[in-house]
Amino acid sequence: MFSFPLRGFRVRRQVAFATALATCLMVIAPVVALAQSANLSLAEALTRAAEADPTMTATRRRLDAADANIRQAGVRPNPSLGIEAENILGANPYNGVNAAEFTLTYQQELERKSKRQARVGAASAERDLVRAEGRLRTWEAMNLAHVLWVEAAAAEAEVRVARDRLSLAEQAQAEISRRVRAARDPLFAGSLANADVANARIALDQATARAREAKLQLAALWGGGADFSIDPSGFEAIGATDAPETDAPETGETPDLEVLRARERLSASQIRVETTRRVQDPTVSAGIRHFREDGAVAFVVGGSIPLNRFDSNQGNIDRRRAEAAAAAADIEVAERIRQRDIAAASLRLSALAQEVRRIDAEVMPQAETAVAQVREGFARGGFSYRDVMGAQEILIAARARRVEVLKAFQLEKARHARLTGQWVRLIPAETAQP
Repeated sequence: MFSFPLRGFRVRRQVAFATALATCLMVIAPVVALAQSANLSLAEALTRAAEADPTMTATRRRLDAADANIRQAGVRPNPSLGIEAENILGANPYNGVNAAEFTLTYQQELERKSKRQARVGAASAERDLVRAEGRLRTWEAMNLAHVLWVEAAAAEAEVRVARDRLSLAEQAQAEISRRVRAARDPLFAGSLANADVANARIALDQATARAREAKLQLAALWGGGADFSIDPSGFEAIGATDAPETDAPETGETPDLEVLRARERLSASQIRVETTRRVQDPTVSAGIRHFREDGAVAFVVGGSIPLNRFDSNQGNIDRRRAEAAAAAADIEVAERIRQRDIAAASLRLSALAQEVRRIDAEVMPQAETAVAQVREGFARGGFSYRDVMGAQEILIAARARRVEVLKAFQLEKARHARLTGQWVRLIPAETAQP
């Protein structure tokens, strides 16, 4: 008589446990699903590569050295302390040291303030160049990450094509096997279908291995693994590229141009340094003279200034001016080449995007319709297995061509983004601080 209440208690406890478990699964499942389906976007890949760039450590050390150079450039010349002895170890009254005269002097070069300011300006310009070169190295790592991201995205797209090929081959294999068993097709038709499935499986395995290798190469930039997926929407996006002349993106200052401009500023600051050096600085001195013969003491003062008779530093000034002119010419040439390459890349992007759209609109629907029609007719006995396999090959070739064109488009887009400085904003702030 006590078994029923006990059984009811156990049932209620099991129901409560199942309810709690279901609640936990409802909470955890979305999180797990999100973690499993999380895709690596292009911006995230570039950010990871930039933040893990190993050259940033060397850049920071070079910036520390440049800061020390700035401090040193503003230091005044050191004074000098001198001593002179006269009328010693001579003849007759000057033999020995009884008639000697000893002079202790303190000398200081009066450097003009403009010289120190010019040196500090040149040292600051040199620091700007170090910073720009560091940003350029990080920028190159980001561009490499962009290319590797495209390679990995294309490899994953090829995996999807290979998987579709295997699915179509298995469907055809099932239908052909049914017809072979019914003696409606020869035995070798089944063998061909089995071989096609085997080839499709091999192709899928190879595509999967290539995708993993591509992701490992990308993740190696930040020391990660291949346990991620590429955002397919970023690879599929072709954007508004039909009219690049009207929809051209704004171009920003790229790090390679920053380096050229920093070199131009450094050359200009070095002109000021060499110009200030043509003006000589006077040296003043003061001291005390001691006459040993009678013990008298007297003060002495003096000064000197070099004459610009032979060396006016004009050669160094002309050299710095020529270097500054060359740096300005380099900037002009680089900007012209960049604008030319941007225009050419925009045209190539437009052509590739148009090809993708035409494949989607003209080729893919027809190929898919042909496969459906041939398979339907094959099921009724109207077509042969060769027709089925031929139609499927055309469809798979169209999908593979689409991935190939998309990959070419994304690689060209990576080049275009580099030329326009699209992702410069992702360079870590520690390399951007002046």
